[in-house]
This record gives sequence, structure tokens and C-alpha cells, in this order.
Amino acid sequence: MRVPIKVRYAETDQMGVVHHSAYVVYLEAARVELLEKAGLPYHELEAQGLFFPVVELSLTYRKPAHFGEVLEVEVRLLELSPRALSFSYRVLRSGEVLAEGRTRHLCLVQGKAGRMSPALLERLRMIQSG
Repeated sequence: MRVPIKVRYAETDQMGVVHHSAYVVYLEAARVELLEKAGLPYHELEAQGLFFPVVELSLTYRKPAHFGEVLEVEVRLLELSPRALSFSYRVLRSGEVLAEGRTRHLCLVQGKAGRMSPALLERLRMIQSG
């Protein structure tokens, strides 16, 4: 899935180049949108006591993005287990790869490390298979 992101002025430095920290926000926006489109709005998961904090993050920057550009963040569910999940990302401008990344998330149930329900795992597997 691809999610459009328009670069805002506040996300750039004095030269109009996107600051490296803004990419983390872009990844999160794409991940939340993927879950929303799959019928798993993150706020509803949280209301059920389920949280998926980021426990690992990697980003490789290839080319800069600039103020006013419209980017696309390509996101996919990469790995899935009852206790954790991982997403991969590509940040694109007109098909050109600007950055690539990955996040790993632990499943917390009522604030403690736990397992996802079989029903939730099945819904996530549907996302993973496309």
C-alpha cells in the first residue's frame, strides 16, 4: 500500500531539506493508514488494551526530499508472530526511492508483553498476503 505525504515546512531545515527525524513520522502515518484500510483502526486496538510499541527501527537515506514535494510511503507487513510484527517501508518521489526502512513492534496486552488473539492474527495475515 502507498500513502501520500506532502512535506510541510516545519519538517525541513533552513535549506528546505526534510530533516531525518520527519521520516519516522511518515512511516508511522503509513503504518496507521495500512491498519485503518484493513479494518483495524489503531485507536480501536488501543481501546481493547492492545498496543504495538516500536522496539526496533532502521532507516537508510538515499536522496533528500524537499519542502512542498508530495512523497509516497510504501508500507507492507513483513513479519508476523503472535508476539510481534515487522513492517517494511520505502519513501518514494515519483517512483524514485528516497529512503528505506523497517520497524519491529512488540505486542502489549493491558500494558504487558502478550500475544495477539487468533482472530487478530488472522486479520493481520490477510494484510500480509496482500
